[in-house]
Amino acid sequence: MTLEEALATIESLNARLERALADLDRAHRRIEELEAEFAKRSSRRRPAKKAEGGEAQPPSPPAKSVGPTSSGSRPEEPAPPAASALSPDLAKPAPQPHDPAPAAPSPDLVVDEPAAAPAAPEEPVDPVQRAFLARPIPEPPPGPIFGPPRAQRRPGRRPLPAHLPIEQLPDGVVSCCTNCGCDKLDRVDSFVEERLTIVTSHHRRRVQQRVTMRCRRCQRRTTSQAHPAPYKGSMVSCEWLAWLVCEKYDKGVPLDRIRRILLRQGINISLSALVGMIAQAAKLIAPIDKVHWDGLLASSHMSTDGTGLLVLVKGGPGTHHGYLEAYHRGSTVVFQYEPSKDGEVQATKLEKFKGNLQADAESRYNETFRNPDITESGCNAHPRRALRDAEVAQPALAVEAGHFIGQAYAAEAEARKLGLTGARLRDWRQKKVKPALDQFLQWARAVEPVLTPKDPLRAVLRYYNNHWPALTRFLDDPEVAIDNSSTERLFQPVAKLRHACLFAGSPAGAQRMACLLGLMATCRRLGVDPQRYLTWLFERRGTASAHYGLEPSQLTPAAWLAQQHQRSPERAAA
Repeated sequence: MTLEEALATIESLNARLERALADLDRAHRRIEELEAEFAKRSSRRRPAKKAEGGEAQPPSPPAKSVGPTSSGSRPEEPAPPAASALSPDLAKPAPQPHDPAPAAPSPDLVVDEPAAAPAAPEEPVDPVQRAFLARPIPEPPPGPIFGPPRAQRRPGRRPLPAHLPIEQLPDGVVSCCTNCGCDKLDRVDSFVEERLTIVTSHHRRRVQQRVTMRCRRCQRRTTSQAHPAPYKGSMVSCEWLAWLVCEKYDKGVPLDRIRRILLRQGINISLSALVGMIAQAAKLIAPIDKVHWDGLLASSHMSTDGTGLLVLVKGGPGTHHGYLEAYHRGSTVVFQYEPSKDGEVQATKLEKFKGNLQADAESRYNETFRNPDITESGCNAHPRRALRDAEVAQPALAVEAGHFIGQAYAAEAEARKLGLTGARLRDWRQKKVKPALDQFLQWARAVEPVLTPKDPLRAVLRYYNNHWPALTRFLDDPEVAIDNSSTERLFQPVAKLRHACLFAGSPAGAQRMACLLGLMATCRRLGVDPQRYLTWLFERRGTASAHYGLEPSQLTPAAWLAQQHQRSPERAAA
C-alpha cells in the first residue's frame, strides 16, 4: 500500500468515525428530549395544593439564606414566609413589644437563594409509562455479549504434523574449517531441521493391455476385465474425475482456470469436454443425492434457507435470477435449484414432510406452513443482528435487549460444552433459557409502546412479538437449534464459487451444481476426504457397478465412513 492510499484510508476512517459520533450525539439528544417530555407530562398531571380556605395555594418561594462575606460568616436563618402564602388575618401581624425591630440588611452581606429541594417523584398516571418504568432490567453479562473470547494460543511455531511422510536428506558434512581451512575437526554438536515441502501434482497416462482369448471348445472370445472407469468411453480414470469435481466444487476453481492449469502441463482438454465430465459425474452422484433427500423428508426435523444464483437461459435476455435452496439435518445436506421463489413449488416439494421446519420468516414459506403436518421454527440470529444495528438509534434500550438474548445464547453455548442432548437438553433450556426469554418478552411489551413507529428498535420488537411461538420452538424440542446459522454457513462455499464462476451455464447446469454442492457439504460435515470418497464411489457406480452390486444407500458418504471405521480395527489387529 502506498502512502497516498494509506492517507486516503485514514481519511475515510476518520469520516466514518465522525458520522458515528454524530449519530451517537443525536441519540443522546433524543434521550434527553424524551426525558424532558416525560418530566413535563408528569408535572402537568400533579394536582395543586389547596389552602384551608379552599383556594389554590401557589408554591412557596424558596427560602433565602445569608451567605458568607469577606469579613466573616453568619449562621443561616430561615426567611419568613411570603405574605401571599399566609391567611388574611396573619398577612400583617402586629409587632410584639419584646421582639426587636428588624434591622436593615448590611450592604456587605450577600443574600444567596439556594436551589429548591427536589420533589419526590410521583408515580405516573399513564399505564404505558408505568409499565415502561417497571420493565425488568437485565444483569450485564460477565463476558462479551456476542460469543466467548477466543482462546489465546501459545506464541511460537507449531510443529509439523507427525503423520506426513518424511523425506530424509543426507546428513550434512563439514570437511574443513570455514575460518582457517584446517581439515582436522572434532564433532561438537548436531541438530535436526524440519521444513514443509510439496511434491508438485502431476498427471500420468494409465496404460492397460487387455488380452482377448478364444475358447477351443466353443470358439467364443473372452477379453480380460478392464480397470474400473467412471463411465463407458471415458478418457479419464475414476481418480482423475474425482480430482476434477473437487477442484471446482470443493476448492471453488472454475473450469476455465482448470483448463489453463492443465495447459501449463501440456494437457490440452477443451472446455466442453470438461463440462461433459462434470455432467457425467453429476449423473453418477444423483442417486446418492436422492437417498439424502428421501432421508430428510422422512425425518422429524429439517432446516432450510436459500440464496440467489444467476443462470444463463438460452434465448433469454441476459442472465436469469434463479434460487439455490439448502436443506439439511445433522450431517446430511441437499442443495436444490429452482427457477423462482414460488411458495407453491416449495409447498409441493415438502408435502410429504411431517415435523419441524426451521426457516427464516419469509413470505414464500407461508404456503408451506399452512400444512398442518409442518410446524414452523424460527431463527433468532436475524433479530439479534438487528438489535445490534438498532444500537445507533437506541443505544441504551437496544443494549438491554441484547443482554436478554445474550443470556439465552450463553446458556446454549454452555449446553453444547456439556454435550447435552435429548431430554437433558430440553430440561436445561426450560431451566436456563426460558426465564431469560420470558423476561425479554415482558420487557419488549413494556418498551415497544413508548417508541416511535419508525424506530429501528420498535421494528425488531414487533418482529419478536409477531413470531414469538416460532422463535421459542427450540425450548420444547431439543432437535431444534436456537437459530438457523448452521444452514446459512452452508452458503459460504457457494458464495465463493459464485464469485469465481459468475453464473451457471444453463438450468441443467444449475441442477448439476446443486447436486455436487450438496455432496461436498455432506462430506465436510462428516469430515470425509471428498476426493477419496468420490474415487471409491465412481469405481462402484461406473463400469464395474455390476461387479460390486451395491445399492445407492450403501454408497453414501456416511456408509463409506462406517466402512473405513470397520477397517481400522482390522488393520490395527493385523
